Amino acid sequence: MALKMQTEFGEIDITNESIATVVGMATTQNYGVVGMASKHQIRDGIQEILKLENYTKGVLVSVDNDDRVVVDVYIIVNYGTKISEICRNVQSSVKYELSRQLGININVVNVYVQGVRVIED
Repeated sequence: MALKMQTEFGEIDITNESIATVVGMATTQNYGVVGMASKHQIRDGIQEILKLENYTKGVLVSVDNDDRVVVDVYIIVNYGTKISEICRNVQSSVKYELSRQLGININVVNVYVQGVRVIED
């Protein structure tokens, strides 16, 4: 289901995949985020870090009848970082980037930490 926006020039349809791509890029730019994880761990492999072209598999976008957007983000974080702070930063950056790039005021960003990885220097 796409998000529909009415402007003075006509209607704009923004697909869930477009929203998920912006969310994935905004998420991975945060300190402490190692990568995106699949929302379907059993089917896609447990705690597999997704590559750039598969970021949308780590994001679930829901748009209800009132055009309220809910985003679920599945991430893997770096060992030794404060997980609650990483999640707050992800929520903030996702809301900001969706507003800046697509003009969407998002209601809810749920962050699910699927794993912790040790990153060697």
